[in-house]
Amino acid sequence: MADTSNKSKTAEIEEQMLALWEKEGTFEQSIKQREGAETYSFYDGPPFANGLPHFGHRLVTRIKDSMLRYKTMRGSYVPRRNGWDCHGWPVEFATEKELGLSGKKQIVDYGIDKFNGACRDSIFRYKDEWERLLKRLGRWSEYDYYDGTVDTSYTESVWWALSQVNDKKLLY
Repeated sequence: MADTSNKSKTAEIEEQMLALWEKEGTFEQSIKQREGAETYSFYDGPPFANGLPHFGHRLVTRIKDSMLRYKTMRGSYVPRRNGWDCHGWPVEFATEKELGLSGKKQIVDYGIDKFNGACRDSIFRYKDEWERLLKRLGRWSEYDYYDGTVDTSYTESVWWALSQVNDKKLLY
């Protein structure tokens, strides 16, 4: 009987390795083994989870993950969390398009609260697809514990940092 699988041998080996890492908790062990070591912090410029990933995202995520693995192999404690950019023009533009709106007047007529709610509802639309891709690429991260720029704590921290810059007369 002929093998009807479209997968290459390389893809099969990759999937076996991913399954082994999952089964053995390899990522979690790499974090736990280095607790107490010097922390290496890396804040990823997060993608928008209301759009699908493309080739450029794949390339950049591999580079970032390689650096984090390198720092881990050198003995650093390197916790990793996914981050999602959840606000701004891309979210608003996609929501306007989805609702058939164009511009401030139509948004006001539609209702700012309703529009903001629609934006909020859209921000994690493709989060599962993103995570499937990142996991398939072998990117290690705490997928259940993530940051989103929509979170109040994030917004408050940005305003706090801006106030510190202003208090030091560095803002003009």
